[in-house]
Amino acid sequence: MTTTTRTAHDRHGRYPQAASVEDFRHNLATVHARIAAACRRAGRDPAGVRLLPVSKTKPEASLRLAHAAGCRLLGENKVQEAHHKWEAMQDLDDLQWSVIGHLQTNKAKLVARFASEFQALDSLRLAETLDRRLQLEGRSLDVFVQVNTSEEDSKYGLAPADVPAFVRELPRFGALRVRGLMTLALFSEDAERVRACFVRLRGLRDRLRQEAPDGIGLEDLSMGMSGDFEIAIEEGATVVRVGQAIFGARDLPDSHYWPGMGAP
Repeated sequence: MTTTTRTAHDRHGRYPQAASVEDFRHNLATVHARIAAACRRAGRDPAGVRLLPVSKTKPEASLRLAHAAGCRLLGENKVQEAHHKWEAMQDLDDLQWSVIGHLQTNKAKLVARFASEFQALDSLRLAETLDRRLQLEGRSLDVFVQVNTSEEDSKYGLAPADVPAFVRELPRFGALRVRGLMTLALFSEDAERVRACFVRLRGLRDRLRQEAPDGIGLEDLSMGMSGDFEIAIEEGATVVRVGQAIFGARDLPDSHYWPGMGAP
């Protein structure tokens, strides 16, 4: 699909800080409207796209406002930061956590303890460690396989060619509920180069579904963030990870959070 949609990676500071429940409600409504518009362009039902608000780097007070505005699942990149917030906010017993950043095996025990979702599974060693820790906790975990669709050395994730063999191994990890694939697109103002990453993930998922082992779900595609989620939706995203458009701009520009990328 070709459209005139542009990325917004070059607009650091365009989102003011959300400082009240009303701010969060307004921002959430605006993002949902953008999701609905992208779905209309793609001939999709907006109900088929899940919004994951990403609260990384934001303080507990901001997260509590987001919760009061209706957020019940929050995404965090760094597991130690997420675990600390979980411990501090256990009075909100309906708040769940999605860990969406790279995870070292020695921190798998933290994810197994509190997360309801993990979106960066990229090695069998990590799968084995997570599974063992989850079994000890008596829990299970929704997981996404992370794919490096831009094939940049600075990014984590499996090379697309390695994903089929990886997925075939996953049924032996009973505590992991495989939901789909996740990717970080190229950090670029060129919408078509960004779009190519999303097209690649969708194509890979479609091929994998024809041969996926029993019990392995590949329905979901987690792709797209504040700067490019509308393009991702046009190309089939079922989960979009949106932070700044909901919480406000972070202290540093996007390029700081994208290893190996220059400032826009």
